[in-house]
Amino acid sequence: QVQLVESGGGLVQAGGSLRLSCAASGRTFSTYAMGWFRQAPGKEREFVAVISRTGVNTYYTDSAKGRFTISRDNAKNTVYLQMNSLKFEDTAVYYCAATASPYYHGRYYNAYDYWGQGTQVTVSS
Repeated sequence: QVQLVESGGGLVQAGGSLRLSCAASGRTFSTYAMGWFRQAPGKEREFVAVISRTGVNTYYTDSAKGRFTISRDNAKNTVYLQMNSLKFEDTAVYYCAATASPYYHGRYYNAYDYWGQGTQVTVSS
C-alpha cells in the first residue's frame, strides 16, 4: 500500500511558477514510476508528466514540454512538478499517482495503482 500526499498548490498569476510536491509513504517508493495528472472543472483527468523509477526517463504531454519539469528524490520518497510560465489554462486540480508498470505506460490513467487526493492550482489571467 502506498499513500500519496500532494502539496504546493495555490494561486499564482499567469507567467508565474509553482512547485508541487508529492510525498509517498512506505519503503517501496523507488519501485514505482510516478506521474502527475490534472483535472479542470468539467473536463476529464489528463496526463501531465511521468518519471521512471530511477528518475532517468521522463515524458510530458505536449502542453507541458518546455515549461514543466518532473523530478524525484527517492531518498525522500518525494516526486516534484516544477511548473514555470503558467497559463490560465493550467488551472486544475493536480494529482500525483504511482504505477508499478514501466514509465512508458504512464500516459494512461488506468496504468496507475495509487492516487493522491489532489492539490488545487489556480492561475489568474
